[in-house]
Amino acid sequence: MLSTADALATLLAAAKPLTEAAHASATETLSTFDALNRVLAVEVVSPLDVPPMHTSAMDGYAVRVADLTQGSRRLPVSQRIPAGHAPQPLAAGTAARIFTGATVPPGADAVVMQEQTETDGGDVTILHTPKVGEWITAQGADIKSGSVILPAGTRLSPAALGLAASVGSATLTVARRVKVAVFFTGDELTMPGEPLKPGAIYNSNRFTLTGLLRNLGCEVTDYGIVPDRLDVTRATLREAAAKHDLILTSGGVSVGEEDHVRPAVEAEGRINMWQIAMKPGKPLAFGAVRRPQDGAQTAAGKDASMSADEAFFIGLPGNPVSSFVTFLLFVRPFLLRLAGAAHVSPRALSLRADFTQAKADRRNEFLRARVNPAGGLDLFANQSSAVLTSTVWGDGLIDNPPNHAISAGETVRFIPFTELLY
Repeated sequence: MLSTADALATLLAAAKPLTEAAHASATETLSTFDALNRVLAVEVVSPLDVPPMHTSAMDGYAVRVADLTQGSRRLPVSQRIPAGHAPQPLAAGTAARIFTGATVPPGADAVVMQEQTETDGGDVTILHTPKVGEWITAQGADIKSGSVILPAGTRLSPAALGLAASVGSATLTVARRVKVAVFFTGDELTMPGEPLKPGAIYNSNRFTLTGLLRNLGCEVTDYGIVPDRLDVTRATLREAAAKHDLILTSGGVSVGEEDHVRPAVEAEGRINMWQIAMKPGKPLAFGAVRRPQDGAQTAAGKDASMSADEAFFIGLPGNPVSSFVTFLLFVRPFLLRLAGAAHVSPRALSLRADFTQAKADRRNEFLRARVNPAGGLDLFANQSSAVLTSTVWGDGLIDNPPNHAISAGETVRFIPFTELLY
């Protein structure tokens, strides 16, 4: 069986960023307002210093330090400077009333906060001798003109959008959305709202996987439930390959007589069946589906950045927790790499296990757990791959190495869902 690290490395090696395509349609320019969670394709270089001038970090009085050390501490107030207004040079022997964020007047070299002053009519008495530069935010203290503030490959968080706006970027050039087709096979699958016939189950994976894809900003085409027929499955693959970067399925890739996804992909492209040394989620399929000639021409006419040859294929296991976990660990980084994201690996925490799991498994386990009020981890009681409750109850996954029993009090590697869902 493949290790999780080897399986992920193979997937990422195949995922060439869309932005490496030679066609301009691999990227698009959006309003900065509309670029949340997209992947930046062109770095943002600041055209200005931030702040663009020396500003006051406090409400108070702008002064010349030399005036306070050589003369009277009672100074006439020569001007009032609100934020957004241009000041006059500060006359020697005077102070300027100034407010947070306002431009420090030329000649002033410190700000004394108002709590350290006393006012009397048009004068102010300075009760504190400041150091040069005190409570002044220097021009360019945050950003220097010409510096790269957001490199290509950055996933644009709300803070990143604010940073881009702070240097005047009204638009951003980002990678186009990754186009993903998803479908589900199985005559036993029923949609919520429909009567549940004997032997049938509700299709939870459809909701979980499409939700995860949309969280990642993908352009999703949901083909729904495809009948357990080879001809229909092949036709769906051909249609999906013509218009998408990735085809994602759940279940149907084993060797049973009613499992048509594997032979359909083999007929329409190529597939590798992997047994991964992990729990849950042992089976995973990876390959590609050829784009039909007419479909490739149609796709190229609409989006010249798409390969004319094939679309990737990933087949996930059918059990709901297995499907969920393998998506988080393999599909998510694969999609982020396609989108051109510089960082695709989740950050893990070292936390204390407040439970004992005496039985070790020969596979790499990903245990559903949550952080308790004491800062340790509690384990969900039932770690079965069919128990979807654990994914809602938990805060994340414990990445437990093969053949390792867990003792209460030891430190384990914990990957929060906040690092995996977006």
